[in-house]
Parts: sequence; C-alpha cells; structure tokens
Amino acid sequence: MMSRPSKILIVDDEPFNVDYLEQELEDLGYETVSAKNGQEALERVAAESPDLILLDVMMPIMDGFAVCRILKGNEETRLIPIVIMTALDGIEDRIKGIEAGADDFLTKPVNQRELLARIQTTLKLKHVVDRKISELRRAKDHFAKFVPEAVKRLVAANPEAPELAKRERDVSVLFLDITGYARLSEQLPPEVLNALVERYFSSFLDDIQTAGGDINETAGDGFMAIFQEADAQMHAIRAVDTALALLDATGVLNRENRTHPLAIHMGINSGIALVGSTRFEGLRGTRWTFTASGSVTNLAARLAGAAAAGQILAGPETVRRLGNRYRWENLGREGLKNIADAIDLFRILGPA
Repeated sequence: MMSRPSKILIVDDEPFNVDYLEQELEDLGYETVSAKNGQEALERVAAESPDLILLDVMMPIMDGFAVCRILKGNEETRLIPIVIMTALDGIEDRIKGIEAGADDFLTKPVNQRELLARIQTTLKLKHVVDRKISELRRAKDHFAKFVPEAVKRLVAANPEAPELAKRERDVSVLFLDITGYARLSEQLPPEVLNALVERYFSSFLDDIQTAGGDINETAGDGFMAIFQEADAQMHAIRAVDTALALLDATGVLNRENRTHPLAIHMGINSGIALVGSTRFEGLRGTRWTFTASGSVTNLAARLAGAAAAGQILAGPETVRRLGNRYRWENLGREGLKNIADAIDLFRILGPA
C-alpha cells in the first residue's frame, strides 16, 4: 500500500508567496493547503491535520508568533512541526520564534534547495516521532486490557495519587453463572464451549458497561459485576435492569444458537462492602482487579447459587430499594451456605 503524501500548510498573506510555495511543494510530491492569516491558519490546522506548517511572521488578524504559541501550547497540535519564514536580517524574528516553540526557520526569499532540505529533515523527524507514539499507544491499549475500567477512572481522576485503596462503599453486586456448566463441559469440546461462552459473555459485558457497572472478573462459567453511585437506590435499580437485560440478551443469542443454547441464573444484593482495586504481582507481570468484598458480596454469590435457570434472586435490601418499579415473588425464608441467618429470597419477575 502506498503511503499518502505529506500535507503541508502554507500560512502567508502574500498570494505570490503562497502560489510559489504551492507550485514548488506540489512538484516535489507534497499535498498543500493554505491560509492567509493566523486565525485562518488555526482553523485549517483543526480541519486538515497537516504534517508540517510553513508559517510567515507578519500577517493581519494574528501574527505567526501568536499562532506558533497557541499550537505549541495545545496537547493536540504541539507535535506538528512549524517552520517559521523570516526576512534575511530577521534575527529578532528567529529569537521570538524560538521562544514561541518553532522547530526550524526559512529565510525569505525562499531558496528551493534550502526549502527541500528543511522540509525533508523536519518531516523525517516528525515521522519518527509519529511512529514511536503509535507504538506507545498500541502498547498502552494492550496493557489497558488488563486494568479494569474502574481502576482506569481512579487513575484518570488523580494520576499523581489515585485512590486505589479499598474503602467502604454502598454498592449493588450482581453474580451471574451459566446453568449446567459442568454438564456442558462434558458434552462439548473445550474449544467449542470456550467460543460459546466468549460469544455470550461479550454481549453481557457490553450491557454491563453500558449500565455503568464494573466487571470484577470472569472465571469459566460466571462473573461478578459491581454497581455504585451516590444514589443508593439507583445503583440497585441499575443492577436489576441489567440482570433483566442479560436474560433478554440470552434469549436473543439462543435464537441464533439453537444447537447449544445456554441458560443463566443470577443473584443481586445491595449494601456496604469494602470496594477498591487489588494488584496481584506475579513472575510474568502485574494483574489488577476491581472488587467488592464482605458479607454483601457473599450473600449475592449465595443467591446466585440458589437461583434456578433463568431466575434472578435478590436479597431483602435490594428489593427494599426497588420500590414499586418491579414485579417480584417472595420465595420464602431459606438458609444459605455460609450465611448465619435464614433470609427471605425474592425472585425478580420483571418491570411493574
């Protein structure tokens, strides 16, 4: 595949100078765009994303130094090379240009050989920088896959000292498991089962992230999602809305996958949990998780374990927060493993 020609923005209020530079640069294989003043130059940069700017100093509305300072002060444009065009005796212009952040200088009237040499050198450096940045972004995107969204938000909010330590927060925790996973693992080849689970979970994770939930971890046949926000009632509602959406998504996927349809069951509980990030250091690197621990999480897991295929079981505190928004059925009081007292189990049926 052929690479596109480098795009050069010519900024000069003299039409003759612009015409001359356009002809010279286009003969050399470059693409050109132009602007006749500083304000127009800023608009062209935003619209055209040039690879290099040839910038005159003396112009109406906004001079070249002001344009250079603005572009070099902007995170999005500071890496675009700027070559300032100065008069033959423009020592002061060069000093001001250096202070404004210019990358190089051309003396007017412009010599063709000098023009070519300056542009080639500057663009070569620009392409090296672009390549390095692209490599860093790819590396960042790769490692970002191993950091939960909640941890990314904490770091973005305070890069110097992110609040990664666990602290007590009011949350709603949703556990989802695939019904009969052990039986499926005996019936299907591992690669078939893994592809099947990946297909369903990919759809589930999209729904959870859309609802603002954070995935703690996926492990074979299930995962845990955490919902939190300032309004304690709203995160309980979002957790239940999401659980109902996951049942609907399962139905859609099963209609597309009639050979090996899956069933899921879920448990939801709300209350105070110890929430935060956990970092695991291994021989092959670092792994971050975002989790909620404590009795609220434990009960949510037990509710999921007690649920039958296609059921959503919620704890009493979650149901209390839902008000009259949903239809539910009280399945009675039951003792659950590792839960000290028997509790009422509530099956969520759907919106009221």
